[in-house]
Amino acid sequence: MAKNSNLPTVEKFREDFPEFSDVTRYPNASITFYLGQADSLLDQDRLGDQFVYLAELFTAHYTELRGKSLAGAKAGAVNSSASAGVATSKSVDKVSVSYDVSGIIDPDAGFWNNTAYGREFFWWWEMSGAGGRQLL
Repeated sequence: MAKNSNLPTVEKFREDFPEFSDVTRYPNASITFYLGQADSLLDQDRLGDQFVYLAELFTAHYTELRGKSLAGAKAGAVNSSASAGVATSKSVDKVSVSYDVSGIIDPDAGFWNNTAYGREFFWWWEMSGAGGRQLL
């Protein structure tokens, strides 16, 4: 049961983040689960008007990682969830490419760097005020 009445529904989440409209890659159950996790872990009193957006970013981050895992598992991939970190180079035959990610990767964000949603969530999370807090 949700503790915050402002928690968005799955439909509202998909409306705000239409890139998650594929119900096969992003099942309703995953979105519902992560919205519930956001509700349990985020403090609406502290976040105020930003609570819904941060709950959606939190959900988008985890849902994207879960979607990558599901898609990767179907394709037989070993590291389908970016658990090894953010890719900074790729080589195919004699062609390679790498990117300078120093401008977008926060060295303190760790796991949150694995998606654009996580990076934005972490930025907002840091901006939400000083004081001791921990987010798993």
